[in-house]
Amino acid sequence: MHIDDILSAVQQQLANGADKATIQVDKSWSQGRTLFGGISAAVTYQAIAIKVGEGRLLRSLSTSFVGPISAEQPLSIEVEILRQGKNVTQVLAKAMQDDAVCITALASFGVERSSKIKVDNLQFHDHQLPKRANFIPQIPKLVPKFLRHFDMAIVEGKMPFMANDASAIFGWMRFSKAPKQITDAHIIALIDSWPPPVLQMLRWPAPASSLSWNLEFIHPHRDIAATDWFAYQVKTRQAADGYGHTEANIWDAKGELIAISRQVFTVFDS
Repeated sequence: MHIDDILSAVQQQLANGADKATIQVDKSWSQGRTLFGGISAAVTYQAIAIKVGEGRLLRSLSTSFVGPISAEQPLSIEVEILRQGKNVTQVLAKAMQDDAVCITALASFGVERSSKIKVDNLQFHDHQLPKRANFIPQIPKLVPKFLRHFDMAIVEGKMPFMANDASAIFGWMRFSKAPKQITDAHIIALIDSWPPPVLQMLRWPAPASSLSWNLEFIHPHRDIAATDWFAYQVKTRQAADGYGHTEANIWDAKGELIAISRQVFTVFDS
């Protein structure tokens, strides 16, 4: 099931006037006992974006992963516009399954305005675009199924469970099968494809999952081709007691910063 088909199903329902969208995502997007968090956040955001409409740019998206989502079971998404002002729109969404909340998301949109203030991003990288993917191969019952939807190339750091001393990663990512176009929903799914960087410090497999996730989208930025690679650089700010905190920068293929990501994750290694 391609990501375009999933996002299109949400769009068609809400564009036709439905109060909520109900979708089913197949097992190819699964991650252990739940759906891959990136696709869950992407479809929730897609419902938000349709309700907001065009003309306002996504500035931030805060997602809480409340409970697991079963693959191939209906997932309902409800959207509430909390406030739509002259410049900013604030939106709340809930994704539910079996009458239980699985995801909550708060999105902030803002129009472009004239301003005398301009501060350029000063964080860059000097890594060349990859020639091919080189991340985790598909190993049944060990590697999450959703990774087949992405090409990933690691440059710095190690793959999970290699007993590395570092807790940071630099790599590249794109869809293994290019979508028709890259939207914010596609970028959301891409960014979450990387595992928590601390997993490379372990010697044996251990489950981990996102608890909360905040994304900030940087504007303006260039148009992005569907086949483009995105650069991803993540560092662990702190980890202890089974929880960790990460910060990441995401650049387009030409080295322009397009998003900042911050996550709280859990890891069960004992």
